[in-house]
Amino acid sequence: MSIDESTAARVAKLARIKVEPDALPALAQEFNTILGFIEQLSEVDIEGVEPMTSVTPQNLARRADVVADGDQQEAVLKNAPDSREGFFAVPKVVE
Repeated sequence: MSIDESTAARVAKLARIKVEPDALPALAQEFNTILGFIEQLSEVDIEGVEPMTSVTPQNLARRADVVADGDQQEAVLKNAPDSREGFFAVPKVVE
């Protein structure tokens, strides 16, 4: 696939990037260079290669998925400007 100047201008417009008309040939060439690199990547044989999350093998820390109430009601409500009966109190907004 090759990008011409009109396509480069359209991409710049869609990206809301102001590009002067005399800079369009260079922009089109940059796009073509990027697309060439992507084509090179598609030629690489990745059969049997496991996906990676990092260049170094890591195991993420895991915790038990336990449902709890948090047991911090008083600490949370301490910062509230108004609370009643263990809940946040807010002014009525619908009449």
